[in-house]
Amino acid sequence: MDRLSLDRLFVAVLETGSFIAASGRMGVSSGQASKMMSRLEADLGVQLIKRTTRALSATEIGQVYYERVKVLLEEREALDASIRQTSGAPSGRLRITAPMSFGAVQLVPALLAFAEQYPGISLDVSFSDRLADLVEEGFDLAVRIGRLSDSSLIVRKLCDARIVTVAAPTYITDRGAPQRPEELSQHTCIIDTNFRTPHNWSFHDKSSRQDIQVPVIGRIAFSNGEACLTAAERGLGIAYLPSFIAGPKIREGKLTTLLHNFEPAVLGIHALYPPARHLAAKVRALSDFFSDYFRNRAEWDEGW
Repeated sequence: MDRLSLDRLFVAVLETGSFIAASGRMGVSSGQASKMMSRLEADLGVQLIKRTTRALSATEIGQVYYERVKVLLEEREALDASIRQTSGAPSGRLRITAPMSFGAVQLVPALLAFAEQYPGISLDVSFSDRLADLVEEGFDLAVRIGRLSDSSLIVRKLCDARIVTVAAPTYITDRGAPQRPEELSQHTCIIDTNFRTPHNWSFHDKSSRQDIQVPVIGRIAFSNGEACLTAAERGLGIAYLPSFIAGPKIREGKLTTLLHNFEPAVLGIHALYPPARHLAAKVRALSDFFSDYFRNRAEWDEGW
C-alpha cells in the first residue's frame, strides 16, 4: 500500500470519526482501513490516533501531522486536476449520489451516455433518498430536487420538475374529482414522505395568484414516488408526484391529472459539488454533460 493512500486514509478517519465511514470513502474494508492506519503509525514511529470504544481522536502529534498532510494532499489533488485539464482527457473515479426515483427513471440514461463519451472515467453511483454529506462521505457530485438548504456547496441548476396531482379514472368515478385543493380533505390521499412537508401539499392558484397550503390525510404512505404511483394507479387514492414519475402513466390514460388551475410551484433539479481551488476535470465534465443533457429537457411533460 503506497504512502499516499495511507495519508488519505488518515485524513478520512479524522474527518469522518470512524474507520467504517473512512473505509467507505476509500473503498476498502474496515479491517483493511485499521491495518493501513497501523502501517502509517509504524512507518512514522508515532501514535497518530487515540482509539477508545466510543470515539477516535488525534493525538497531539497526530493533529499536527493532519494539518500539514491535509494541505499537501489538497495541493496534490489540485496538481492532478490541472494536469488532467491540460491533457483534455478527464479520467478517474466519480462518486455520485442521487434521489432513487429520479436516478432510476431519468438519470441512468444520462449516466450511460456519459460513460460512453468518457471511457477514462469510472462511475460509482448511489441512489438514495437520504441527503448524504458530500464532503464527509467522499462524494464528488450530488443531484438533488427542490429547494436547497444554504450550504457551501456549488449549485448548478439542470432543469425544472413539475409536481402534479393525479388519480386513477376508477377513483374519480367512485369518489369524484376535487375542484379546489381544500376539497382534498374529503378524499383519501397517498402520501410521499420524501417531500419536505408530506402531509401538507402546496398549490398556486393561477387566478388569484395566491399560494395555498392544504393538510392531507391518507392510510398509505411511502418514502418512494414510484410506490405512490403504483398505489394511485390501483385506485387507492390521490397522489402528489413529480411529473417525471407520473408522466408515462398519464400519457397511457392510467392516471388523470387534477386541479389544473392549482398546480404546485415548479421545483428545480440541481447538480451540487464541493468547492475547490481547482475543480477536477472529471467533475467539471459530468456537470457540463448533465447541463447539456437536461437543458430544456421535459419529455416527461409531453403528450398529456
